[in-house]
Amino acid sequence: MKIKQTIEKVPGGLMVVPLMLGALLNTVDQLHIPVVMDFLKSLGVAQTPEGNFEFLRIGGFSEALFKNGALVLIALFLFSAGSQMNLRVGGSALKKGVLLTTSKYLTGLGIGVLFGYLFDPMAGLFGLSTVAIIAAMTNGNGGMYAALTGQYGNRSDVGAVAVLSLNDGPFFTLMSLGLLGSKFPVIAFIAVLLPIAIGMILGNLDPEIREFLKAGEILPVPFFAFALGAGMNFASFFNPSVVAAGLTLGILTTGLTAITGMLVFKLFREKSMIAPVSEASTAGNAVGTPAAIAAAAAVAAGAGMMSKAEAASYAEIANLATAQISISVLTTAILCPIAVILVDKYQKRKGIDGKIEVVATNQATPQSIAK
Repeated sequence: MKIKQTIEKVPGGLMVVPLMLGALLNTVDQLHIPVVMDFLKSLGVAQTPEGNFEFLRIGGFSEALFKNGALVLIALFLFSAGSQMNLRVGGSALKKGVLLTTSKYLTGLGIGVLFGYLFDPMAGLFGLSTVAIIAAMTNGNGGMYAALTGQYGNRSDVGAVAVLSLNDGPFFTLMSLGLLGSKFPVIAFIAVLLPIAIGMILGNLDPEIREFLKAGEILPVPFFAFALGAGMNFASFFNPSVVAAGLTLGILTTGLTAITGMLVFKLFREKSMIAPVSEASTAGNAVGTPAAIAAAAAVAAGAGMMSKAEAASYAEIANLATAQISISVLTTAILCPIAVILVDKYQKRKGIDGKIEVVATNQATPQSIAK
């Protein structure tokens, strides 16, 4: 059976499909169907504190992994992702990576601020929160970027992914919320950054460690996705406002981050626009950001730097934001490749081949010609 291949046919499938399955099973649990609960009781499943019997709360390793494991698995993912951040990148790749990371972040931050100003920052238009907007718009799909630039771009476009990996995880969102007035203690930032930083140091000190941890960028994803889904109700994915919010988020991400990235590239005299359009997506791992932000808010409340009410508001919107971001992942996984293909065709009509590396003198290098 080609289960993995089937899952990967769905855009962002390794993230989205387990998330949906977790939400479906949790939905069945929350319905408290008598026949199901009687079956679980017959197996010796202990009652929950509420007096029910649930698939996802049977104790042991199963409950630890499938119900309560999201934060640990996200931390493992961040550690592994940090190990892949190569500090030894070429000048052109470094330049493009910095331009793309900065433009994408500032676009997401700007839209988040705008929505927060015009609407309720916790539940604005279609229920979109500032957390959902910034998390979705600032974190691009690195795998998709590498694939698209590998097919339509040049070597420095592909190499920029080493810098773009900085936007993996919740740090940029956490930093943005701090800029917008939410008071997170320094330890909350350290707690988020530490796994990434340790992974990055080890990965750059020893290439064998980087290679060893490479699988950690993918392996934990379906597991923490399932655990995140296990805290959600499947019905939320069929809520018209959630669908509308997710579609809006996806369209904004592809449209606006591509446009701002292209403008920045033009400002810095880059000819090919393949890289900024390839980065105009929402990463599957961004769905873990709301849960991480809620955890950081709990730390802030415990330190007395944030009211318990504000921390609770982050916890309350986490599941909704997760569902919205999931839909954005699917939307951008469809829109972003289409946009890259269209830009590539447009450029070629203008005499610009995105696969050719162009140096400062606007002449093709011998290596790029050989390519």
